[in-house]
Order: sequence, then structure tokens, then C-alpha cells
Amino acid sequence: MLQARDLTKRYGGFLAVDRVNFSVARGEILGYLGPNGSGKSTTVNMVVGLLDSSSGSISLDGRTLGEDPVAYKRRIGYVPEEPYLYTQLTAGEYLTLAGTLRGIPPPLLQHKIDRLLRLFLLHDSRYAAMSAYSKGMRQRVLLAAALLHDPDLLVLDEPFSGLDVTAGLLFRALLTLLSAQGRMVLFSSHRLDVVQRVCSRVVILSHGRVVAEERVRGGSGDHTVQSLEDVFVAVTAPEDYSALASEIFDVVRLA
Repeated sequence: MLQARDLTKRYGGFLAVDRVNFSVARGEILGYLGPNGSGKSTTVNMVVGLLDSSSGSISLDGRTLGEDPVAYKRRIGYVPEEPYLYTQLTAGEYLTLAGTLRGIPPPLLQHKIDRLLRLFLLHDSRYAAMSAYSKGMRQRVLLAAALLHDPDLLVLDEPFSGLDVTAGLLFRALLTLLSAQGRMVLFSSHRLDVVQRVCSRVVILSHGRVVAEERVRGGSGDHTVQSLEDVFVAVTAPEDYSALASEIFDVVRLA
């Protein structure tokens, strides 16, 4: 279980995150919501260890981030909102760098990379520098990098930003599978429609403080009203992405 207790972040006299408490259980996708400037990304940066908290604690299965930061970070996969990458590299080169830093043995790493490039529809662009990639393609590279080492906790900061509908449907199916396999997912977003579809519980932040915590029903109760995504699915009849998500998960779990 991931637990944040009285998590606080100050920048001089500005209180960005104010004594925030939340937890993410195994098998749970927690939605972390709030308007711009509410402290969502600051919280995420503290959870993944990019920012130190001013006070409070973060723990994973009872061990705090401060006890052993390296061991803590090894168990985390992170997809940031902005796809900052070494864009002079190809996707394969970037994933090789990420996997090597994670300590994945070279033969296994190259096998995983080849499979993931195909499954994330990046194989045809494998020789192109990522400077030529669209934002959605870069997001797929970041997701593959986050999953390479089969993390216990996946932290997502606006992960659907830049994804087309097809990639978004695959991403959603993959999140559902990760949850079913006992992984923990912290999902920071302002997209209420996406959160309602994938999350089981939400925490809502405002001005750096938790103002609500709610369970989420699986979709709208009014079945006569279709969302735009429902209409898209109905008229395009896309394939079921469950099998593809399962294959990606099988690759990720290779050891």
C-alpha cells in the first residue's frame, strides 16, 4: 500500500500542499483530482521522489521513502504530463537507457523492448529520432519505459495528454489489467470522464488541501446518454484491446 501522511510542501511563504493524506491499496486505481494550481503535480513529484516534502511522510508497504530512496524508486513506474525525452535518441535507444538504469539484464531487456515497440505501434518508427515523434508517440514511449521493470506502483500525471482515441483505449485496458493483477496506480488528472471510467476512488484537492474523497461508480447511471467516446466506439467498431493489454502485461512480467 502507498500511504501519504500529512504530506506538506512549502515554497517560502507559499503552501503548495497542506497536510495531505491518502492511500492506494493493491489492486486500486486512485484518481487524484483538482484544478490547475491545486497541488496535484507537486504531490506527484513528492511521491516519485523528485521533490522532498517539507514535512509529513510517504511510505510503500510500510517503508518510508526516506529509509531507502533507491529501493523505493525501483518499485515505481512514472509517466509525467510532459513527455520530456532525449529526443536525439530513437525509442529503442531510450528504452535501452531506461532498462539499463533499472538493472534489467541485456538479453531480456532487448527482448522486452522489441515486443513493446511492436505492441505500442512504434516498431515502424524504431529508426527515427524521437524529435520526429508526435506527442502521443512520445507518451507511448514513456509508458513503455515506466512498465519495463514491472513496477508495483504506477504513477501517472495526466497520462492521456496527447494520446489519440485508439491509444487511449489501449491505455485504459492496460490500467484495468494492472489493477486486476494487484498493482497500485495513482492517477493524477483533471479529466473527470476518464477518471470515472478507470478509477475506483478519487481524492479531490483544492488550494493544496484534500476537500473530498469519494468512491466512483463504474460509468454513468443514465444509459440513454452516450459520451463522445461511446459514440466513437459504436461507429468505428474498434477491436477489443483486452487481449493486447494482456500481451503487453505478459512482456512486462518477463524475468
